[in-house]
Amino acid sequence: MPMLGMAQETGKVVRWLKAEGDAVAKAEPLMEVETDKVTVEIEAPAEGTLAGVTAAVGEDVPVGQVIAYVLGDGEQLPESDARSAPAVALPAGTAVSGGQSPRHVQNGQSGKRTLASPKARRLARERGVPIEEITGSGPYGAVQAADVEGFAAVAPAAATATPADAVSSAWQTMARRMSETWRDVPHFYLSREVDATRLNAWRDVARRRQGYEQVTHTDLLVKIAAAALAEHPRVNGGPDVNVGIAVATDDALVVPVIHGADRLELRAVAERRADVVARARARKLRLDDLEGGTFTISNLGMFGVDFFGAIVNAPQSAILAVGRITDRVVAVGGVPTVRPTFVLTLSLDHRAIDGAIGARFLDTLVSLVEEPAGLVV
Repeated sequence: MPMLGMAQETGKVVRWLKAEGDAVAKAEPLMEVETDKVTVEIEAPAEGTLAGVTAAVGEDVPVGQVIAYVLGDGEQLPESDARSAPAVALPAGTAVSGGQSPRHVQNGQSGKRTLASPKARRLARERGVPIEEITGSGPYGAVQAADVEGFAAVAPAAATATPADAVSSAWQTMARRMSETWRDVPHFYLSREVDATRLNAWRDVARRRQGYEQVTHTDLLVKIAAAALAEHPRVNGGPDVNVGIAVATDDALVVPVIHGADRLELRAVAERRADVVARARARKLRLDDLEGGTFTISNLGMFGVDFFGAIVNAPQSAILAVGRITDRVVAVGGVPTVRPTFVLTLSLDHRAIDGAIGARFLDTLVSLVEEPAGLVV
């Protein structure tokens, strides 16, 4: 199990893209692994044949533990792993007694996890079969696929049971972090209704230019927020201006980052945003896509939301919530006028930013939205 982040302790096997015995090419996608931050494809380290798979789909595996081999021509599995249920790496000094399978031992203690092949576990999940009730016929009593099939044939009631839908580990991680942030960060909120007339005009002009056809309001707001953050470094959560964009996926909310947003032209921002959003929804983000953010934008305007307050994306100190742009009656020079407006709500960590600092930043932000001519686009 590779280490994909400095603080990572385990990786969850989401999917094997190759089956045991399949030929693989070097750098060919081999499996998908989920950490507490992202799901990534792991590439084959060499050309050969996939063998000795020990990690089942859905299993959390410690970093550094052997989960499979890629064998070259004429190579064989190591002797300790040349069986259907290979041994796993154990901490130094762990004793295995009485012929017990090493797979049953975790941190020197007997575990309750049933020894089974990855295929058997998958079949058991698909059929709703309790794998711990099956007598295994493999080495050390490991449950094999045939054992699951046989159990299902004589236990139709168990076989037709449907397991409850489980929340993904990515969602669980998101929920835990949001709960911790809500508990530990003293939030306060600043809101402004903003005239979007010039913002809409800017987007329309940009879309008519070569290469700008897909520009969105979010792209413009990233540019504007980056410029405001450069002017108000106390609100920015780091030395560089790296703006994160909250993206909803089937698994959880993720926040890919546009690094150095204050130094990018609008076209580069739009291209980067389109790339990371597409890869987020396809579960193809890399760890560096998610690291280093200093400020976050959460836009729910496309869902018809007028106003909301977002939870700060710790360890950052601020997040901007964006509502929908819609025509509203406003006073212009004392005369009721219909203008496109939207509400911006800034959530702030009061430990790092006070009301005056936040208000000055929001004022700069609103000024650039209503008159973005000062930006280099």
